[in-house]
Amino acid sequence: MSANSVISPQTPNSDELSVNGAVINAAAIAAESALHADEADPDQAARRTLVVRELLVQRAVTAGLLATPADLDDETVDRLLEMECTTPLPSDEECKRYYAANAQKFRSPDLVFARHILFALTEKAAMTRVRARAEEARRELAQHHDRFDALARTLSNCPSGQVGGNLGQLTRGESVPEFEAAVFDSQSIGLLPGLVNTRYGFHIVWVERRIAGAPLPFEAVQATIGRYLSEHVRHKSIQQYLTLLASSAELRGISLDVRPGLLLQ
Repeated sequence: MSANSVISPQTPNSDELSVNGAVINAAAIAAESALHADEADPDQAARRTLVVRELLVQRAVTAGLLATPADLDDETVDRLLEMECTTPLPSDEECKRYYAANAQKFRSPDLVFARHILFALTEKAAMTRVRARAEEARRELAQHHDRFDALARTLSNCPSGQVGGNLGQLTRGESVPEFEAAVFDSQSIGLLPGLVNTRYGFHIVWVERRIAGAPLPFEAVQATIGRYLSEHVRHKSIQQYLTLLASSAELRGISLDVRPGLLLQ
């Protein structure tokens, strides 16, 4: 979208959207609204976006980064923010304070080594029959642990059945929530009590081993913390910068709340 198709040079009236006298025409607002169709008020979202864009265009022209009020590209925005919105780097002490206050975030993942037998739900099999067969197999395994491998190979509807139901090493986030909760939210070893019901069917689960996550040393996560804090500070700095531009501009055709956070899109 070219700037000339958005901004009209005429003096704005009370119904027009303008930024410091530069009018944003109705066609531009309509086109932008189509990009915000999933928002509660697409017209208002479009107006807000176009106003912020025009504020940045005008500031980039003033700063000598644009020769004329043309479309902003990412490179120009980055240069403008680099010039006028400096983001300080977090110190080692700030990183250490964040590490100490959020120690639970910096641990190696819990590991579980498990096997399962899946009795899958299908359109041809009634749920009650599938459950009954799974419960029957689980009762057999409760009495004869050594039969897990053989039953997995003959009964499981999961490809892992061909290797005795072996799922290998599991971490959180690798399986569906129902299965993950059954496996990770307890410390049980061996045959888990009861069937595990998931969207795929009924599972008999055997936990072979658990390895609890351990705290990671500060040195191992310092760079990650530094990037996170830098991004957080940059986000707030950009909010404050846009708020300052909006509060010092003459805006018509929009009631723009300049509280921090509202303008950043």
